[in-house]
Amino acid sequence: MLAQSQRHHQRSRDKFKFHFGNPKKKRARSKMCGIWAMFGSDECLSAQCTNAMKIAHRGPDAFRFENINGYTNCCFGFHRLVILDQLHGMQPLHVKKLPSLWLCYNGEIYNHLTLKKQFDFECQTEVDGEVLLHLYDRFGIQKAASLLDGTFAFVLLDTTNKKVCLGRDTYGVRPLFRLLTDSGLLGVSSEAKGLMDVIPALGNPVKITPFLPGHFEVFDLKPNGKVKSIQLEQFHECTNEPIHAIYDTVGKLPASFDEDIVKDNIRTLFENAVRKRLMATRRIGCLLSGGLDSSLVAATLVKLAKKVGLKYPIQTFSIGSEDSPDILAARKVAAYIGSEHHEVNFTAEEGIRAVEEVIVSLETYDITTVRASVGMYLVSKYIRENTDSVVIFSGEGSDELTQGYIYFHKAPSTKAGAEESIRLLKELYLFDNLRADRTTSAHGLELRVPFLDHRLTAYYLSLPEEMRNPQHGVEKYLLRDSFSGQKLIPDDILWRRKEAFSDGVMSLKKSWYIFLQENLSSTVTDGQMADASKIFPHNTPRTKEAYYFRRVFEKHFPGHAELLPHFWMPRWIDATDPSARTLAIYKTNQEHLNNCK
Repeated sequence: MLAQSQRHHQRSRDKFKFHFGNPKKKRARSKMCGIWAMFGSDECLSAQCTNAMKIAHRGPDAFRFENINGYTNCCFGFHRLVILDQLHGMQPLHVKKLPSLWLCYNGEIYNHLTLKKQFDFECQTEVDGEVLLHLYDRFGIQKAASLLDGTFAFVLLDTTNKKVCLGRDTYGVRPLFRLLTDSGLLGVSSEAKGLMDVIPALGNPVKITPFLPGHFEVFDLKPNGKVKSIQLEQFHECTNEPIHAIYDTVGKLPASFDEDIVKDNIRTLFENAVRKRLMATRRIGCLLSGGLDSSLVAATLVKLAKKVGLKYPIQTFSIGSEDSPDILAARKVAAYIGSEHHEVNFTAEEGIRAVEEVIVSLETYDITTVRASVGMYLVSKYIRENTDSVVIFSGEGSDELTQGYIYFHKAPSTKAGAEESIRLLKELYLFDNLRADRTTSAHGLELRVPFLDHRLTAYYLSLPEEMRNPQHGVEKYLLRDSFSGQKLIPDDILWRRKEAFSDGVMSLKKSWYIFLQENLSSTVTDGQMADASKIFPHNTPRTKEAYYFRRVFEKHFPGHAELLPHFWMPRWIDATDPSARTLAIYKTNQEHLNNCK
């Protein structure tokens, strides 16, 4: 597969070629941070720990398995990607000042220095997660989780009080799965595949569930290592301003709903969201599709990188066929903001060959998620093998927050649109956040998503419903208008129509989903489709493309179809396919721009 890198940074216009199948020298494949833990195993832990190696792709720099003294059938596993404190960052994290606490976590706590100063914590490392140990010791798990401004998934062991605690960030940006049996066996993993071959007592089938975002759970830990769940609560609702806001670097915002003040607040919070995510010692880059969301992220990132004096140019990355709308738009944005831009070209045939590998990484068979993941998986592979960027910014979450999907034009009322926005945000962990995490972590990259900043989302959702819905035939109108006249990105990009990532990577003449449907139809017979409801009673596939995705999923993850509760589909419209280009209300970008005038 040919990938061309076009560097628009400053005067550089060098190009080079890249083949995904090139057998010549490559950088050793890296992997990203993953956590794993087991409590109360009746089987040999050495056998159970082999399951932890199934998520080894998440951490390239080191790994560790560790038993806890006094609990011979309990174990932590950790695969590490170094972002902060290379010397002291191994996990489980265990500090001398708090000898009974053990922590395994994946994520970033952006306000860890603020909390350390606010509460006068004596931290022994520079690891951001250490602040969670001190918060828990002083305030307990509920307040500790509520005070964290960041993306995280964690398992914390308290040997003094005989407790195990789990927690996950508000939108599930960081993944976490749990397995709990009636006998008290608890398994925890960053990905479901790390638990699928865990051996429970009597060999009974196990049920693996994603841990709910914005929640914490407390277990009693028995002397034999078994656990019992005693508390499961939500610590943050996305419509509420987070508790940690009072310690934020951006103070209390004007409460007025005056349009100019609202737009100024949105810009302030968005820039703050990007700024706090600059926390890293590894090189920072940004995915750039040329759509509104990724363009705002990339432009703000380049602007702030110059302000804080980063010693390297921000690299941006786009992917698609040579004539795809995304490639052309991203090229224009990169030239405008002055990033070092890389373009990765791929053909439909190369994308189709990657589908099975992508489904294995995703652990889902959702139609639109699989479609959109192929391009993101391939561009992430390119980044890992050809650059030194590790921390990758992206625009996920904006469509859900700002009512960006085209079907919002058909919302029966402003109230219905607002409720749908919140529903989508709460289900991000099943769809877009899952896609974004798995496709990047498969190649050892760490994703950062400013649009899902707690303060930004809470503020946006607090605005009157009529301000947030599509206006003048334009979705995301308030967000676009907030940056109008700021000259942050080109005007035609600011007002560019919403284009699904799985559509924009191919030309307007023929969408990516059509290539998939045409090529996969021959792999499924009419007879198999006729029996689909019998073979797959849960989420029965209605097309041969969906049947193929499901068959691949069942091949690798048999019996775990309920990891996906339902397919992602547009609402309020007669839709049989999740692609926006199949909807009757779809407009070309020129028609959309005419509405904006």
